[in-house]
Amino acid sequence: MLEQIQSYLTPIIESYADNPIVQASIVIVVFFVIASIFKYIVILGLKRVIAGAKITLGSNFLDLLHAPIYYSVLLIGLATAATLLRPEPQYLFILSSILKSIAMLIWTVFLLKANKELLNGLVVHPTRFTSFNNKTLPLFQNMLNIIIIVFAVYLVFSIWNVDMTAWLASAGIVGIAVGFAAKDTLANLFSGVFIMADAPYKVGDYVVLDSGERGEITHIGIRSTRMFTRDHIEVTIPNSVMGNSKITNESGGPNERSRCRIAVGVSYNTDIDLVRSVLMAIAANQELVCVDPEPRVRFRRFSGSALDFELLVWIDKPELKGRLIDSINSEIYKQFKENSIEIPYSKHDLYIKEMPIKK
Repeated sequence: MLEQIQSYLTPIIESYADNPIVQASIVIVVFFVIASIFKYIVILGLKRVIAGAKITLGSNFLDLLHAPIYYSVLLIGLATAATLLRPEPQYLFILSSILKSIAMLIWTVFLLKANKELLNGLVVHPTRFTSFNNKTLPLFQNMLNIIIIVFAVYLVFSIWNVDMTAWLASAGIVGIAVGFAAKDTLANLFSGVFIMADAPYKVGDYVVLDSGERGEITHIGIRSTRMFTRDHIEVTIPNSVMGNSKITNESGGPNERSRCRIAVGVSYNTDIDLVRSVLMAIAANQELVCVDPEPRVRFRRFSGSALDFELLVWIDKPELKGRLIDSINSEIYKQFKENSIEIPYSKHDLYIKEMPIKK
């Protein structure tokens, strides 16, 4: 690119001056004017157009872009001027490498800032970009920053003609060793990323684990998830376990409302219509039970010694489930006793074929 610029400008500049220093000075002034035109006319014009279109991200992006373009044009001018001075090849290589390294540093800083600006813009639209939220933002930002910095370092070494083959091979060996040594940590890390991106549960949700533990999610981190149980005990679970387990989210869905099932059996001599009316009256008198959907009673099955009924009620919050079941069970026992509804229980008769002979 520099050779093309030089071949185009050299005949024009030589027509005005024969001294290389004067030629270099003219080139610097020309590129300074071009950089100023980009900075004060082109960029500002685009900012006004974007401001009229009310595109916030585009305006902020141009604020970041005008500086690297301005300095890149100046650095191209300095490199072209240095070429016109015709120094020794080794000095020209050092000077051009320094200028290219400075340009790489400027654009690296721009990419780091643009990365932050872009991700912040995606977080503003959680419905369109579900994987980007305030919790996953630092993770994605740090990952992209690492990629940008590593790529920039590689290009800087390439500018100075440093062979990176040995470095890359060493990095690969170190990466394999670290991967084997920290496989559990990496498994938790990647599971944490997937949990944050997929969001099967969030902080404040009531979940039930495969092990039967039930509680409220209080923290979702990169390495682990914390759950506060009904026994006021905080349980820390590695994200790799959470990612490979079946999680029942009682707070999931369009709202937190959930259904409770209270099973009860009555004897075969009981009036089933009376059972239905008593159970419905019990549900209607419970303050924690939702009016809509209304409670229901279902006659489920004929079991060996009882008629199995099930009372279905809805609650607004999953954490109220234990308290509600206790209250309904207590009231069922009292009301059944008042209405002479028998709850069958297991009875065992012992038959002795013969008494032992006393000696």
